Amino acid sequence: MILRRVARPLLASIFIFGGIGMLRDTQGHAKAVEPFLTETFDKVEGLVPAQVPRDPATLVRIDGAVKIGAGLALAAGKLPRFASLALIGSLVPTTLAAHRFWEIKDPAEKQVQQIQFFKNASLAGGLLLATGDTVGKPSLGWRARRAARKAGQGADKLGRKASKRAEKLSKKAEKALTR
Repeated sequence: MILRRVARPLLASIFIFGGIGMLRDTQGHAKAVEPFLTETFDKVEGLVPAQVPRDPATLVRIDGAVKIGAGLALAAGKLPRFASLALIGSLVPTTLAAHRFWEIKDPAEKQVQQIQFFKNASLAGGLLLATGDTVGKPSLGWRARRAARKAGQGADKLGRKASKRAEKLSKKAEKALTR
């Protein structure tokens, strides 16, 4: 459908562009999110495996790569539901780290960050719609329920046939015994 072919690249463009920006200025982005990361890792100490990187620059690079990769996949229509989920997973921490408007005292800067926060919330809404888009095909859950119902109906039909066959054989056996 033409709508998907236009909407997906439009939705993906902000993530691809943002991911490229993150890779071009990794240190600047890392400096901006470092307080959030430090606070978050302090709160979840012991819950996060040691293999998870804690270096802000490394996390920014990973986030940028996810945004570019998943953005390109969404734009191309390759695994769009998975790509949308990956972008949501990337967008939430980015938004919480970079647009903490509730902590800002300056009214002008607070308003700018509020706008960015709600823009990202709106993007998350679009990604949620993309995550649920089955391209006109029924969902896996619907297909599974339908297959189970059809299998049950088939089993019932087979059971009725077997019952009729057993009844016929029983009558045949009775006739043979009465002769």
